[in-house]
Amino acid sequence: MSNPQLLVHEKKDTVGVVVVEGLKAGTDMLCVVTHDNSDFRLTAKMDIPIGHKVALKDIKKGDTIWKYGQDIGKAVADIGKGEHLHVHNVKTKRW
Repeated sequence: MSNPQLLVHEKKDTVGVVVVEGLKAGTDMLCVVTHDNSDFRLTAKMDIPIGHKVALKDIKKGDTIWKYGQDIGKAVADIGKGEHLHVHNVKTKRW
């Protein structure tokens, strides 16, 4: 297996984390689910920095974001599959 560009922790997660420097839009990423070591492919729709999140499916404004099998917040804008998630489109539910 090649080195993955994206790691996903649990099958229910709606985001994965970029684990390589310089990920460019159009990259056909190898994505690995760490819970069971399964893998899949996903195309990055934009340049995404290392350590940042990528949508694994289309996410609608108001949807819960799942990472590590946990609720980590909500989408404050629609986010397309393969797009970057960060403070511009995801917020905590705490406030």
